[in-house]
Amino acid sequence: MQGLTAAQAKENLKRFGPNEIAEKKRSALLKFLSWLVSPIALMLFAAAFLSLAAGNVFDFYFILVLALLNFFVSFWQERKADDAVKKLEKKLSVEVKTLRDGAWAWIPAGDLVPDDAIRLDVGAIVPADAAIVEGENVTANESQLTGESLPKEKHLGDPLYSGSFITTGFAVARVTATGARTNFGKTMTLVENVRRRSLLEEDILRISKFLSVLSLIAVIILSAILIGQHAPFLEVLTLDLALVIAGIPISLPTVMSLIIGFGVLELSKRETIVRRLSALENLANVNLLLSDKTGTLTKNAITVEKIIRYDDRHSDADLLRLALATASQEKNPLNQAIVGKCNELGIRNDRSVVRIIPGDSERKRSTAVLTDERGARSCVTVGAVETVLGLSGAAAPFAADVRHDADESAKNGYRSLAVAEAAGDKEERMQFLGLILLSDSLFDDAPNVVQFLKENGIGVKILTGDSVAVSERIANKLGLPDGVVSKKDLDAADLSVIGAPWWGDKDVFAEILPEDKLKLVEAAKRDFEVAVTGDGVNDLPAIKIADVGIAVSNAVDALKSAADIVLLTPGIAVIETAIIEARKIFARLYSYSVYRISESLRLIVTIAVLGVIYGAYPLTPVELILIAFLNDLPIISLAFNRVAAANSPSSINVARRFTLSSLFGLIGVVNSLLMFFLATSVFHLPLPVVETLFFLKLTIGGHMLIYVAHTEKPWWRFLPSRPVILATTITQILATLCALFGWFMAAAPLFWVAVIWVWAFFWMQVSEGVKLSYARKSAA
Repeated sequence: MQGLTAAQAKENLKRFGPNEIAEKKRSALLKFLSWLVSPIALMLFAAAFLSLAAGNVFDFYFILVLALLNFFVSFWQERKADDAVKKLEKKLSVEVKTLRDGAWAWIPAGDLVPDDAIRLDVGAIVPADAAIVEGENVTANESQLTGESLPKEKHLGDPLYSGSFITTGFAVARVTATGARTNFGKTMTLVENVRRRSLLEEDILRISKFLSVLSLIAVIILSAILIGQHAPFLEVLTLDLALVIAGIPISLPTVMSLIIGFGVLELSKRETIVRRLSALENLANVNLLLSDKTGTLTKNAITVEKIIRYDDRHSDADLLRLALATASQEKNPLNQAIVGKCNELGIRNDRSVVRIIPGDSERKRSTAVLTDERGARSCVTVGAVETVLGLSGAAAPFAADVRHDADESAKNGYRSLAVAEAAGDKEERMQFLGLILLSDSLFDDAPNVVQFLKENGIGVKILTGDSVAVSERIANKLGLPDGVVSKKDLDAADLSVIGAPWWGDKDVFAEILPEDKLKLVEAAKRDFEVAVTGDGVNDLPAIKIADVGIAVSNAVDALKSAADIVLLTPGIAVIETAIIEARKIFARLYSYSVYRISESLRLIVTIAVLGVIYGAYPLTPVELILIAFLNDLPIISLAFNRVAAANSPSSINVARRFTLSSLFGLIGVVNSLLMFFLATSVFHLPLPVVETLFFLKLTIGGHMLIYVAHTEKPWWRFLPSRPVILATTITQILATLCALFGWFMAAAPLFWVAVIWVWAFFWMQVSEGVKLSYARKSAA
């Protein structure tokens, strides 16, 4: 088949456009208009116009300015999150092997055009609608498109649909449609919507609803009291709206998207791509890791170390040359090792490849049909020792020697590939030629990382198809002394009834098949939060049912598409980093929810109680809305806050969070009511000054609570990050200047402003003491 030339491809690209669906982007104007009709914006505008109707022109303009500032801060942060998403999309873009100008090359799937010739091997996602022009034993999984879980056989001329993937064989196909013209309307993407709401976000949104209801109850009670005292209706309504705005966390959506977005971006910087946001919560809770060996624990750089020949008529170079026939056609670590060795020695194919039968977990071998310059055909098979011996006749005189050599090599850490050849184009009467021994060393940091994970509450179990001998060697090097489980032992176990204790003395499962991996994951999920790594199409079932499915760096595109998390570099250290970052994201969300609940409780309950006692709101609408706005900057900065990752799996402790938030909220209510009583009844300060001091106390006291709530350690030993310190410092200075110089409120004497600072700091230490006491009690 002749592919397109570069000129033809360029012309088709101009005619049909890129192989992608144009994303519907909202303009800045549309985003602004959408914000105008949001509930928070409508409440702000209602408060502003009610103030204007009541004759408070300054309050009208001031509230409008605060509303617009709130929009622009949110808009700027949303743009940052969008930029992060685009970076992720680039990192996970699919590439496809394409015939251009007579040569096969990997190009981005987005550059495909109709009439391109593409090659699709096992695990490859079909990037555009196409028709098969050449293939061998092709089946495709179209479940993503049709819901049919069984692979569908494909023959010459049959269509391959965009979004399906190859499960067996290989196909050369001609692209028939791209982009929006494909049968299903779009190309499958490897990046899901990063704004999908996670379970933890749902939890915090429930908190927001609770606080909203609490605000409305307070408003109804206060409104009834004020209207009963014949207060002007417009004034009451304006105050009610202001209290709702201050009590409901206006910045909640922004903070949520920032915490998640910042965490996902940090993970991407560490070569970890999150495809399902709810997986972050699961990852923080993981307590059992079922890991592949190759590419995770051992370097994905296998090398050919030795050749063992059983036929003197063939040299080492001859065996490598024959193996190259299959290796050059399939992309996997073992084949890449053979190709690399041949390149190193200058070995080239001396025969043409007529057809390839790719290897898979069932065949356990790859086969190539070759033809020489005279047209004579031969068949070469490379694969598992026992499989190839079976094709060669297990009764061969040297079969015992082959098995002995393979076993001894395994004990020394080598993997063996057998090579056999036959005349003709069928795997019949094959001659066993020899073994190619390969090695794959551990990552230097693998033992330390495994130990770290165990110390942090995560059990590590290795699942491998290697022999028991190789597995024992790996287990010893990793410091996993509890034993290797063979395939025979695993088959004898009843996995349907095992419990958590069964896993305790088992570290490595050897000789396992994909169906064994699936059974182990199903059994483990009954007692653990399970993360599973994989790289091939056969790992798909296990990856899909795991609590967290992880595609390693060399995984096929189909597996990356199904996984929750994709690793871009090999090594188990990447998984360690991902778990730590996930726990940090969890910690940020948790500390934010504790702070938000306690602050809203303090503000709403205090104002409601004072309203009932004094028959009036203790703050003006402007002061209430100014408190809400000054809270936004520190709260948004919490998305970038410095937190400590828990040293054990994290989960939502609703009772602990509610108790701690209630304690902080109660302390805030008590000291606020006490401060108001002392200012009015003991020191007899003018009411406008009391309102100013009350505003200042609520603002700086709330921001000091951030330092207490963000860590379980003493706050002075684990300060927040610089953005949080800067944000709280700026807003506290602004609040103090407003109180001192009478900006938007009555001016307060310097002495009383200083007293409020001391008062707030004192009660900060009370909250700190309660937090530490509660922590000690919980740990006991």
